[in-house]
Amino acid sequence: MAETETLEKAPGLPHISDATLRDSAHMAGVEFGPRDAAAIADLLVRTGIDLVEVGMVSGPGSKDSDLVLATHEAVGPERSMTLVVVRDRQQVATALDEAERLGVRHIMYSIPTSEQHAKLKLGSPSAKFLQTLARSAISQAKERGFHVTFSGEDGARTPRERLVPYVTAGFEAGADRFRLAETVAYLSPWQMEEVIGDITAIDGSEIEIHSHNMLGMAVANSLAAVRAGARWISATVGGIGERGGNAPLAELLTSLRVIHGDTRFDLTHLTELSRVALQGSGLGDAFQSGPTTPHAFAYELPGQLSNPEAYETLPAELVGNARELRVRTRLTSALVKWALDGAGVSVDVDSFTQWLAERQERDGGPLLDRDGIRKAAVDFQAA
Repeated sequence: MAETETLEKAPGLPHISDATLRDSAHMAGVEFGPRDAAAIADLLVRTGIDLVEVGMVSGPGSKDSDLVLATHEAVGPERSMTLVVVRDRQQVATALDEAERLGVRHIMYSIPTSEQHAKLKLGSPSAKFLQTLARSAISQAKERGFHVTFSGEDGARTPRERLVPYVTAGFEAGADRFRLAETVAYLSPWQMEEVIGDITAIDGSEIEIHSHNMLGMAVANSLAAVRAGARWISATVGGIGERGGNAPLAELLTSLRVIHGDTRFDLTHLTELSRVALQGSGLGDAFQSGPTTPHAFAYELPGQLSNPEAYETLPAELVGNARELRVRTRLTSALVKWALDGAGVSVDVDSFTQWLAERQERDGGPLLDRDGIRKAAVDFQAA
């Protein structure tokens, strides 16, 4: 087939956002520094990526402030986007205060849409409550002048009769873009086309796809989403990310080049990008996606460890893997309490958490698992 014929039949070429400094930065045990953020953001923009997603804000004193500020310094706030967690109206207000303090101009609201995730994180599975919360959060942000992308966290497992009214409500409230998050790898490419087709049919909708790669179909699902009308794809360098990884940027961009003749991107930076990201993440010389890797079922949030079924379509044991805690300096009392449960070690959890966090910072943030936290508790008792 002639190249011109291929291009004529190709779907509209998508914008690309990269979530390395957000999704990858928050996978268990991975912590990028400001120097990493600046280098990665610069290379992404030089490659031609539209938006660099960096950091996560849930309230005042964000632990990701250094990453956000370093990215702004490197590429400017116009080329970056920061995730804002949504739990209730007052929490959103304080999170937006923090985003304004950091100079953020483009936010991405993380809002759980499946009944399972909504009940776990919002305390209610009610579809009406979900829509009301989204409308309120979006209105608050637009009143402050933010560009607003809102998500459907676990959107791939959210039924059409729940998802479509939610997305419609978000755009009616003034949102600029909707991101369907395949938080838990779940759909085939043909199923993805159907889901995306339902929401691209909404008047005034601009849709982004964010796929995870546990089943190895993140790039295929992203291209299927574009075929169905999505205008944005979210990826990460090397496919680094939580739960088996994300859509890998290099494979995505080279697929766009080969399949759709897309020459918008400078691919010569991709190998250097992978080197810098893998070195900064501490994952070694290569990253492997999928369900058999040590990080595939690794978590650093107590909610993920206590409710793994909300984040897994298949259990770790099915593929001979194991679920585990992996953390460096993002220690919380709730996480430490989970790790110590059943260990027979009696400590004041808050005091021990502070002591351990200080030790981790002093020692350069070595990787900790559950046994490591339990051993540290014994050391704390003896101190």
